Amino acid sequence: MEIVKIPKMEKEEYDALIHNRFMARIAFQGEKYPYIAPFMYVYDGKHLYFLSTKYGRKFEYFRKSPYVSVEIEQYEPDLSGFMFVTLQGYLEEETDSIEKKIIRGKFVDLIREQHLSLNILAALGHSPEDAPESICREERSVVWRLNGVRSLVALKNV
Repeated sequence: MEIVKIPKMEKEEYDALIHNRFMARIAFQGEKYPYIAPFMYVYDGKHLYFLSTKYGRKFEYFRKSPYVSVEIEQYEPDLSGFMFVTLQGYLEEETDSIEKKIIRGKFVDLIREQHLSLNILAALGHSPEDAPESICREERSVVWRLNGVRSLVALKNV
C-alpha cells in the first residue's frame, strides 16, 4: 500500500489563505506541554499581528519564551477540502506608539468588515458594550508581531 502525501501549496496560495482568514492558533512553549490559544490577526502583506491581553497563560509563556508556532486553516464543513499553513518564528511586542495605533486600527476595521460580534472585545480586554474603537483609545492589550519565520509548512487537499 502506497502512502498518499498531501500536496504542498504554492506561495501565492498560502499568501491568499493568510490574507483571507483572520483567525489563527498560536502554540506557545508551556511548562511541560505546549499551550495553544486562538487569536485574531491582521496581515499587512509582510507580518502577522496579534492582540493579546496583558494577563493569562499566553502572556506568561510569551514572557518566558517568545518562540511560537502559528497555524491558519480553512476547511469545508465535511472536510472534503482543507488547507493550512504553519509558521514557526517568534513574537515581538510592538513598542512604537504610532505603529501600535495603526495596527489597532486594522483590528477595528477587521471587526467592522467581518461583522464580528462585539463579544470578541472581551478577548481583547474590553467590554462587549464598548465600541470597537476603544481598542485604539485604551491599551488594554499588547500588539505582537510574528518575526523570524524559520519554518513554513503549507498543505492542501483541494
